[in-house]
Amino acid sequence: MNGRFRTSAPAKALLTRLRAVSGGAAERAHRPPKAGQALETGQAPEPAGSPARTERAVERDGLPADAHLDEIFAAPRDGAATGFALAQLPAGKPVLWVQDRMAALETGRPHGRALHRFGVDPDRLVMVCARDARDVLWAMEEGLGCASMGAVIGEVWGDPAALDFTATRRLAMRAARSGTAAVLIRFAAQANLSAARRRWRIAARPSFAHPYDPRAPGPPRWRAELFRARDLQPGLWEAGYDAKTHRLDLSAALSDPELAPPDARPRRAG
Repeated sequence: MNGRFRTSAPAKALLTRLRAVSGGAAERAHRPPKAGQALETGQAPEPAGSPARTERAVERDGLPADAHLDEIFAAPRDGAATGFALAQLPAGKPVLWVQDRMAALETGRPHGRALHRFGVDPDRLVMVCARDARDVLWAMEEGLGCASMGAVIGEVWGDPAALDFTATRRLAMRAARSGTAAVLIRFAAQANLSAARRRWRIAARPSFAHPYDPRAPGPPRWRAELFRARDLQPGLWEAGYDAKTHRLDLSAALSDPELAPPDARPRRAG
């Protein structure tokens, strides 16, 4: 692909690359806490006077775009979680993408042409392949402390001990302070205790109909279940992505797909 990928590297090399891609200087490095070290206090404030949005409001207005930590769960080798995450990120801005070793082996790495379709410039992507979840978390915190970084994505396989409530709270606080979106994509994992503001279960669905070729795949389509959130009411939606406007569209899930309008029905093979 056209992106500049980096494998696991010393901290200085990672920070140098982040400065170059973001066009700004990285802030002070923050290492993971040692055993027994106290956690930073404080919590990102909730918007004053803003009750949780209902399903109908989400379908009408879309998801709120404030910076926070999202956690997305998906089945092994299901790329739906990646597309769903990219559809919510600011277009054209630098992205730090960190995978642990198992996630990289099982799901592969992003492709430049596919990234372009979701508004990501491969030349402004920093790709890190970390040894384990602890290194993923450290790299994500460094990225969230870097000026001008548009988003930070982390992929973790399974349920490593390092990815506990304390670790997710650190990420959530850093995202709120820096104003940078953070996404944790979890493959083959359980929904354990987490400080993420929104927690999703995402699965691939047959694509929407192609506007010019009924035999070709159309825009992506996902089953999106928000099972826990602090700013939205949990719900179940059919999600799609509009590449022209870089918008994630959510609509109420239908029990019978044949009830949907013709252009929104799943594509049939043959």
